[in-house]
Amino acid sequence: MIESEKIFIQSVGDKLREIRLSKNLSQENLSLEADVPRNVIGRIERGETNAKIVTLHKICGALKVSPRELF
Repeated sequence: MIESEKIFIQSVGDKLREIRLSKNLSQENLSLEADVPRNVIGRIERGETNAKIVTLHKICGALKVSPRELF
């Protein structure tokens, strides 16, 4: 993976954490709402994984934000 991709993945994770915290949700609560394993949410927030578009769609639905807001 090239450096610009790593930076992009981390920025998505940072934005996800920011939105989640602004809505006073724990990773566990978001996990339940989005039907996404909690460890996956943690890995996305830490920039450790390149999330699937379907996973991001589920998370955005649970957070009630558009995917655009993550980017």
